Amino acid sequence: MSKTTLAIIAGVSAAAGSAATAAIYASRTQRKDSPSPTLPSTPTSTYPSPPPPVPIPTPLRKDLLPPVNPTGVFQYGFPGPTSDLHPTLSTTSCFDRRTRNPAWVAEHITTASINANNADRRHSIFVEDETIPEKFRAKLHDYFRSGYDRGHQVPAADAKWSQDALDNTFLLTNMCPQVGEGFNRDYWAHFEDFCRRLTNHYPSVRIVTGPLYLPKRDHEDGKWRVSYEVIGNPPNVSVPTHFYKVIFAEDGKTGGDVSLGAFVLPNARIDNEKPLQSFEVPIEAIERASGLEFAGKLPTQRRKRLCEEITCSLLVRDYADRQKNLLGSPPPKRIGAGPRSS
Repeated sequence: MSKTTLAIIAGVSAAAGSAATAAIYASRTQRKDSPSPTLPSTPTSTYPSPPPPVPIPTPLRKDLLPPVNPTGVFQYGFPGPTSDLHPTLSTTSCFDRRTRNPAWVAEHITTASINANNADRRHSIFVEDETIPEKFRAKLHDYFRSGYDRGHQVPAADAKWSQDALDNTFLLTNMCPQVGEGFNRDYWAHFEDFCRRLTNHYPSVRIVTGPLYLPKRDHEDGKWRVSYEVIGNPPNVSVPTHFYKVIFAEDGKTGGDVSLGAFVLPNARIDNEKPLQSFEVPIEAIERASGLEFAGKLPTQRRKRLCEEITCSLLVRDYADRQKNLLGSPPPKRIGAGPRSS
């Protein structure tokens, strides 16, 4: 396994922020193999809720009659985990009841959907998602005076084609606690804008976004530990150490090429001058860290690397200007993510 993959799975420190991330990614040219720690897997999605699994009988000796029946507990209910798959007009999400955050949120944007302007953010409000059982639900008061933004996983600006679609992005199942200044309102927002600008080059773009909880190495004993804050009263909502985006930029042809991009960013302040490509990782690294699979059905011959097809760079804009655009002001001249120059 490459050192890059190991770095993502077992070593990027949220506290160290983008500097530590860059330092670890800088070693991607080294090929020394190292053992990777085992991380908990995220359950496979089902909708609306998973049925009790069908027990697979274990071959037994014909002369042995088991005195116990462990699967008999299902008569009282299936313990889980339950994925809470939830499709809306603008998002499809899978919720993690343990962290009170989404495991992932998927979206689809096109040139037409991004250019449409049929909604106003001033009419949208943050709301709790009542499709989640109350005892597992993230609450509005969990974020109150927490020091963190309610960070959209699918940005509101991607759903201006309909007021209902825009409203769907304000469900708390589309939110995670994010550092505000320097991240959610800055670098992360510029990254979201980069994704929108991809529609200038690709007719169809699909994006999966979600949180990660990565280990950090203890400087005293050298051991790796997962540590993150939990907000709310009582503490309910986990604060991710990192966030990922997996991008599928489609050429619009049946069975055509798909340009894949995978990025992991620390939930911390990031200098706007930091190159976006310094956060690019192999898609397998995110899969191993999250316990999810993203492109298992996409043949290798159809895959291309996004940052080899276009220039992966940010267009930095002032936060106030972005808000004005989202509230319906005429948008600035769009700068497309054009082909990479040689």
